Amino acid sequence: MRHRRSGRKFGRASAPRKAMYRIMVTDLLRHEVIRTTHAKSKEVAPLAEKMVTHAKRGDLHNRRQAAAFITDKKVLSKAFDELADRYRDRNGGYTRVIKLGKRAGDGAEMALIELVD
Repeated sequence: MRHRRSGRKFGRASAPRKAMYRIMVTDLLRHEVIRTTHAKSKEVAPLAEKMVTHAKRGDLHNRRQAAAFITDKKVLSKAFDELADRYRDRNGGYTRVIKLGKRAGDGAEMALIELVD
């Protein structure tokens, strides 16, 4: 039984799962909206929120923390320059998950995850 076990495994070992999360957060910060399964979007949203919080704080330690997770330097600079200014007056809630319905191929529940304007 999985009582009190948090997080989803997605049939992957921990290293590929963490790499998937890093790539998805980087793509979300780059494009500001991505289409994925609902379960993956629920896992990625808190990680993206944490990266925006690092960007808002903006000091060297937080930049290094974010750089250890975000895989593209251009996206990192976008987060610290553009997104940090955009969310300066907002206390959390930087992402939104919108359900889209089932995928035609396998019936997986799909969702959009986007950065709130």
